[in-house]
Amino acid sequence: MIVGALKIKLHIFGASSLKEKRKVLKPIKDKVSSMNASIAEIGDNDLWQSASIGLVMVSNDSAHINSMMDKFMQTLIVNDEIEIVDSAMEIIHL
Repeated sequence: MIVGALKIKLHIFGASSLKEKRKVLKPIKDKVSSMNASIAEIGDNDLWQSASIGLVMVSNDSAHINSMMDKFMQTLIVNDEIEIVDSAMEIIHL
């Protein structure tokens, strides 16, 4: 079993409330559900313009996990409502 974990810190442009923050994060979370992965907001819950999200995938192929996580990161890069401040990825073989 191979587990891939991705932690991303985001800056959300123009969010002036938690409702506006959730409006930006919801399509991101919905995108992940189509990838057979799990995502959660793991930090900065009370900050309007900042979010920390975690994405986790399980597979039997590390190349597949790496490819899917790169694809997800690319969708974030082209999103003009957010900026990636920091990210870290780890693939663990169990």
